[in-house]
Amino acid sequence: MPAWQVNRLEIRISGLGGQGVITLGRILGQTLALEHGYHVAQTQSYGPEARGGASRADVVVSSSPISYPKPMSLDLLVALSQEACNQYYRDLKAEGQLLVDTTLVSQTPSNRFWGLPFTALATDKLGAAQAMNMVVLGALTHFVPLLTPKAVKTTVAQVLPAKIVELNLKAVELGYSRAKKAYAEARSQWTFS
Repeated sequence: MPAWQVNRLEIRISGLGGQGVITLGRILGQTLALEHGYHVAQTQSYGPEARGGASRADVVVSSSPISYPKPMSLDLLVALSQEACNQYYRDLKAEGQLLVDTTLVSQTPSNRFWGLPFTALATDKLGAAQAMNMVVLGALTHFVPLLTPKAVKTTVAQVLPAKIVELNLKAVELGYSRAKKAYAEARSQWTFS
């Protein structure tokens, strides 16, 4: 049984092709469904040019069956590029949360947001820019109270190829610790029953 009762939580992860947005959405959805017991609908879309084009993964989470699988009013927007932030911010609820990669998003439409330099962290601390999506996943583990670090790490170890699991688990831990340090109170901003 899930720890929190959630009527409907809508998350969009958006960025550019090649940033691992789709993989991040799949792992997030799988963790919430299989490890935490929520009902989850995960959809994705990406532009015709896979690398460098727009990419998006939507995750809708509920304690009860989901009647409509696509988001209608986002609770959380993760913007990993300036274009994604500009394009999808209008879909965020007035009280919704915005999380940006401050390496690539220099102008936010609001001064109320969470920001961490995900791309720079992956490159500078791990030497692997392609692990950026797992740094984001680690941060989401702190920001979204429905997630637990143990469950996220279990899913990462199950889903990713064995040869890259260790690096990606380090990336998850890096994102989690940085988010927790920078935004200690973030988890308490959610109102679930």
